[in-house]
Amino acid sequence: MSTLQHYLQFTDLTASQYAYLFDRASLIKKKFKAYEKHQPLVDRTLAMIFEKASTRTRVSFEAGMYQMGGSVVHLTTGDSQLGRSEPIEDSARVISRMTDLVMIRTFEQTKIERFAAHSRVPVINGLTNEFHPCQIMADIFTFIEHRGSIQGKTVAWVGDGNNMANTWLQAAKLLDFKVNVSTPQGYEVDEKIAVSAGGISSDHYQSYSNPLAACQDADLVTTDVWTSMGYEAENEVRRQAFAAWRVTAEMMAAAKPNALFMHCLPAHRGEEVDADVIDGAQSVVWDEAENRMHVQKALMEYLLLGRLS
Repeated sequence: MSTLQHYLQFTDLTASQYAYLFDRASLIKKKFKAYEKHQPLVDRTLAMIFEKASTRTRVSFEAGMYQMGGSVVHLTTGDSQLGRSEPIEDSARVISRMTDLVMIRTFEQTKIERFAAHSRVPVINGLTNEFHPCQIMADIFTFIEHRGSIQGKTVAWVGDGNNMANTWLQAAKLLDFKVNVSTPQGYEVDEKIAVSAGGISSDHYQSYSNPLAACQDADLVTTDVWTSMGYEAENEVRRQAFAAWRVTAEMMAAAKPNALFMHCLPAHRGEEVDADVIDGAQSVVWDEAENRMHVQKALMEYLLLGRLS
């Protein structure tokens, strides 16, 4: 690509770019399933920086980069803490001179923005407190696989107004679908975050105090853990506050008959979702988890090589 492109939040790409990436992810996935080599990133190196622990993010990026012929440098907080031993800006200048691509999973969005501002190579958001764009890209790709275009559809978000909810709102405005959000009082979506990042619009977002009402006629019902990483001290308070925000069979019955259920995982059965929902016929959580790898392979290829025919 002629100019440096980062992927720090969902709105960093256009609807046209997403259409290309979803098509490309489909092709890459087909090759993977057929055991066909797809190695456009030979001799390219991905640096992965983890300030937050991870299972799916690490496996999907690391396996994906190796499958595309590249190599991976894995850094955790024990090896390098952004801004602790040296300024973030200096870390960015050094790491980006030795690698071709950087994925960061950290706390504040400002950290990844500061890193990207001083990086000579593309930077990808593997998760921050505010946004989780790679996960929502995988979720939408999964929906497309199962139900076709998400344009004009309705997504019900039940639970915490967290980084996932923020990113769903960005995606809804950009790709023209609607998100019904239901959160307990005090855990609402921070609309300023989504608005400042180009997300949120009354045509694409509606808030509900009753989670069952939010699920009414939805095409997709999705949720996340009640207590995200970094908020463990609030666990017991949250368990009480979120008691009515468990996705149940009743909520799925309120949605459309062919509605899907998604969860970014890890899941706590009996808390944010009932076992018969996540393990039921409408659940596509395992496809969703696998698709992290396929969409991220398409993303890494695109950030480094641009559009390929």
